[in-house]
Amino acid sequence: MKRGFFITFEGPEGAGKSTQVGLLLEHFRQKGLPVTATREPGGTELAEKIRAVVKGHDGAERMHPETELLLMEAARSQHVREFILPRLEQGVSVICDRFSDSTTAYQGGARGLCRAEIAFLNDFAAAKLVPDVTFLLDITPESGFARTRTRSETAGEFDRFEAERIEFHRKVRRCFLELAASEPDRVRVIDADRDPQSVHADIVRIADEFLV
Repeated sequence: MKRGFFITFEGPEGAGKSTQVGLLLEHFRQKGLPVTATREPGGTELAEKIRAVVKGHDGAERMHPETELLLMEAARSQHVREFILPRLEQGVSVICDRFSDSTTAYQGGARGLCRAEIAFLNDFAAAKLVPDVTFLLDITPESGFARTRTRSETAGEFDRFEAERIEFHRKVRRCFLELAASEPDRVRVIDADRDPQSVHADIVRIADEFLV
């Protein structure tokens, strides 16, 4: 049985990842291909509980960057082994909203933790799984937050990462672009500061290369 494709979406807050995941999922389905979508942190019952802790921590006790990193990796370890790998092995393609690159960008680029240690933990947690292609939806933090302020689905939702100062998010974006420059074959940069259909059209042209 042919292994499924593993496709990830990355980008700063407000880049439109969830929208593009849904559009690409529908594109695969229209082609009659077995496909599923998931997200990180999360994707399984246990990993979603970790997500709630990481993203919704109320600050009564400081969450240290190292704790945040290990929680992210714990969620990924469960997600990869319980959800992603079994489906890929069954021939189902998996489209994931965030993966290891987000850990490098947020906990490494923005929090300042050791990149080499993060690379080791990413590799360990993901069982050495690397995406076939990663779409980096690139947008400035200013434009991204202009979008998130008007999103009805997240109105009033507390998110520790969205609450960070703008310089934090500038560091996240810079790190994503550094990753793309270091792995141009895997990480494809897409200008996300456009209408969703134009962004989707660019993604489909790249994704269809894998579907031939």
